[in-house]
Amino acid sequence: MIKTQGQLNDFLQAIQGETELAIDTEFKRVNTYYPVLCLVQIATKSATDCIDVLALNDLEPLFDKLYQDGSIWIVHSARQDIEALYCLSKRLPKQLFDTQIAASLLNHPVQVSYQALTEALQNVYLEKAYTRLDWTTRPLPEGAIEYALDDVRYLLKNYHQLQTQLKDENKLDWIAEEAQSLLDVDLYLPPIDQAWQRVKGLSRINKKSHGLAAQLAAWREYRAQVSNKPRKWILADDQLIAYALGKEKPLGKIQKSFDDFLSKHSSIQNIEINIGKNNPPTKTEKVQKVVLQKLIQEKANQYNLAIEVMASSKSLLKYIRGDRSVMFCQGWRYHLLQKELENAK
Repeated sequence: MIKTQGQLNDFLQAIQGETELAIDTEFKRVNTYYPVLCLVQIATKSATDCIDVLALNDLEPLFDKLYQDGSIWIVHSARQDIEALYCLSKRLPKQLFDTQIAASLLNHPVQVSYQALTEALQNVYLEKAYTRLDWTTRPLPEGAIEYALDDVRYLLKNYHQLQTQLKDENKLDWIAEEAQSLLDVDLYLPPIDQAWQRVKGLSRINKKSHGLAAQLAAWREYRAQVSNKPRKWILADDQLIAYALGKEKPLGKIQKSFDDFLSKHSSIQNIEINIGKNNPPTKTEKVQKVVLQKLIQEKANQYNLAIEVMASSKSLLKYIRGDRSVMFCQGWRYHLLQKELENAK
């Protein structure tokens, strides 16, 4: 395991000419808002190693390699790994291949695990002994380091097999499009004016209370980011709802902090939210949803896809209610479904 700047420099020198980087991370996110990055595992054609992020003072040489032009990240279920590295680097990969998404385009189970995919493709069974380990622990057990390295050892093999299959099925453009959707900075630094979408129970309160609830959610998100604490440590959802409904009043410090926040973020006072989209479907909408599902299922079958890859249940209802921002109204999905959607009207 790489623990010193010298070891890191030697490793980076050894992989200097490599562009295909199999990457995984281990992090802790229990008592912080941002993930605490602990390890970065990297495998190339010529080398595989584990970088102890907590032991190093200067990660810039690592970031220079990860984010250089020409480097392609090969990651399984990439979003959290991208986020963990983004929080420190404030950069996004130039190119990405997510093996979990690629597998779903080839009719493997949706959200297939790395272990299950590796077993299916390489006939290698990987142990899951350290899935609940506190990765800030030092020294790490030797078995944990091997476990972490296993998470990248087979990524390149999986990548090449999946890439070949995608090419054979004319789906390379699809995986490129899916990867691009993960390289949106808003995924990793969500705007605070959208924080109300994370509040459970908001759809059950009266419309008059929606505005205040949205403002409280924005304040909570801001405070969580500034203090680097979990948002529910700042204010639990049920407490937020109680304040919005006027059933309880915020204590002095909370009220003052909230007032100061609104005075400095005047735009937050005019947040417009739409809770109606979360209402249960009507009988008519249920019938329409069944019709739409059947049409999409037929198209999914033609392309060896699970329907969930084409359209989620929630997105079908949103579409019926007039929302054209859903995933199957864009990109390769819309290209396949355009005729069916026109017929469904």
